[in-house]
Amino acid sequence: MPKVVVPDDWPPVLANSGGFRRLREFAEIQYFETLPGSQEQLIERVRHAELAINIRASSKFTEELFQRCPHLRLVSLWGTGTDNVDLMAAERYGVTITNTPGVSAFSVAEHALALVLAVARGIPSQDAATRGGGWPRGQGIELHGKTLGIIGLGAIGRRLAELGRAIGMHVIAWTVHPNAALGVEIVEFDQLLRSSDVISIHLRLSQQTEGMIGPREFALMKNSAILVNTARGAIVDEGALVDALLTKRIAGAGLDVFTTEPMPSGHTLRKLSNVVLTPHSAGVTPEALEAGLQLAVENVWSFLAGRPANVVVPTQSCADKSPHCASL
Repeated sequence: MPKVVVPDDWPPVLANSGGFRRLREFAEIQYFETLPGSQEQLIERVRHAELAINIRASSKFTEELFQRCPHLRLVSLWGTGTDNVDLMAAERYGVTITNTPGVSAFSVAEHALALVLAVARGIPSQDAATRGGGWPRGQGIELHGKTLGIIGLGAIGRRLAELGRAIGMHVIAWTVHPNAALGVEIVEFDQLLRSSDVISIHLRLSQQTEGMIGPREFALMKNSAILVNTARGAIVDEGALVDALLTKRIAGAGLDVFTTEPMPSGHTLRKLSNVVLTPHSAGVTPEALEAGLQLAVENVWSFLAGRPANVVVPTQSCADKSPHCASL
């Protein structure tokens, strides 16, 4: 039986899934419920495996790991993000990388819309005030007729476009794949920043997207704009975001992802009333979890059968519109 290692299932999600039960039918599994305490420990866990199912982005598949794990042939990632994998090194060492695109699109898009509504209507602060005996009135804004700007039109971005239109918003987008816009109005990046009342980010983190929303970009936004990020924290310059929120350069933000996760206890974002925070949970619903874990296991099976599926291709530039630089 093929040897599969799961080096990082904490908190555990794979162990209780149907996908894990199926995996046990055709593979010898070495399963770790705790996160590796160091890169050295991760390498030790993976060293003798042929195939790995990676659950947590905190586990870094570096060039050193590929070099020191000569038996490794496949890393099946749960999720779409590949920022924890050195894709170029994986290619050099002949390791195939797969992911699970699209399986959490409905859950993440719904969460993004929930963040938009929570910020626009001030729901957390109104809830707290009402529980405290207050009766706050008239603190929200209506989204009908407002412009929703979507950065990235992968499965999640396209679903959010549908949801935005359903509540009467005008939807525009910027994407590295304009030919796949599917009826969404495509605009230049700066035009989206200037025109949008709500800006929602749906890109993978790469060298090209890291820090792409910074001081210059915040300066282009409306003072009334709301920024939503359910993709990766590092796509946004967090210092510039904090400054924009403190100075009212933008009206608010809904954030599910952060540069450092979990957030440090004294982080300024925790103290701001014009921000709604959730703990990187947009895709963590029972439906999305099971679909993603099933696909991560299916990717292992497809690889063993000689029909690799959902393979992530490394690239050094987004100019070739590679899947690595694509939207989520």
